Amino acid sequence: MTSGTGAQIRPALPADVRAINAIVEPMTHTGILLGKDLVSYYEAVQEFLVAVDEDGTVVGCGALHVMWEDLAEVRTLAVSDTVRGTGLGHRMLEALLDRAVQLGLERVFCLTFEVEFFARHGFEEMAETVDPEIYSQLLRSPDEGIAEFLDLARVKPNTLGNTRMIKQLDRSA
Repeated sequence: MTSGTGAQIRPALPADVRAINAIVEPMTHTGILLGKDLVSYYEAVQEFLVAVDEDGTVVGCGALHVMWEDLAEVRTLAVSDTVRGTGLGHRMLEALLDRAVQLGLERVFCLTFEVEFFARHGFEEMAETVDPEIYSQLLRSPDEGIAEFLDLARVKPNTLGNTRMIKQLDRSA
């Protein structure tokens, strides 16, 4: 078993996309993550961080998708089976949250089955409503993640059982 503790986390490159897909794809069969076409990963590669082990193999990934001036979503957070349980997923999430703070964001959203994992990082089940003016702007987006954030009925069949969670960021740190 490879150790995830020594993995280096860095911004993803287009050359990492097939490795990201290889990590995510098995999780789409169990419904943990939604599947995406390769082109979607290439289009969003600048949103991704990857974890690379000592051999240069991509063993983890995660994306931070900005949704509004103060809000982003953690997407596609996954680690390879070879490093599951080593804490690498926690390190990946912390790196994404650090990135959100660097961008000046105030809140980070996720849609997840892994409620306990995200709760350990300060995420709470989402109960807040969106300001009507912002809501009308967000409705214009074709992005499915924004539809999930808004809890629109059209995404319900794809997200049954998932929990909408949000974290208020501490930008004073």
